[in-house]
Amino acid sequence: MTKPEIGTTGTRLVYENRWMRVREDAIVRANGATGIYGVVEKPDFAVIAAVRDESIFLVEQLRYPVGQRFWELPQGSWELGEPDPVTLARHELREETGLLAGCMTQVAELFPAYGYAAQRFHLFLATELQQGARQLDPEEQGLVCQEFSVRVLERMILDGTIKDATTVAAFGLLRLKGLL
Repeated sequence: MTKPEIGTTGTRLVYENRWMRVREDAIVRANGATGIYGVVEKPDFAVIAAVRDESIFLVEQLRYPVGQRFWELPQGSWELGEPDPVTLARHELREETGLLAGCMTQVAELFPAYGYAAQRFHLFLATELQQGARQLDPEEQGLVCQEFSVRVLERMILDGTIKDATTVAAFGLLRLKGLL
């Protein structure tokens, strides 16, 4: 049996709230060296590219940790319990944009920051869109939704207007797969 690259010898909960946990693991490497590893535990989330013709819907909201508002693809998670990814994607799309998707296709599953978190996101392409009413959470007050042409979105990425790495990765993958 091969010795693991890193083994966990202990775990300590450092911080917890209803959205996340931070733990510190005591580790031992294959060569016997010991150390610690900090891990952020957050629920998986859905990212939705809602596409109509040659346009895509973005939302703009304040991102408190950096103190600025940014445009990004609709995205989110549920703090309690993990619904299946399709249900989560449909819920987040309606909540943030009011859009209902006749077709919701899972495109990929990616890790946004696996250097310190096991959290992953499920990327969906939403098409056959119908407008309904938004259902914003209290934390999302001030969220703006707007439709942009795909060409404008591309320019926003290239000129640095869009800084959300998840949105940039999703856009690139959708382009590479020929979905945009």
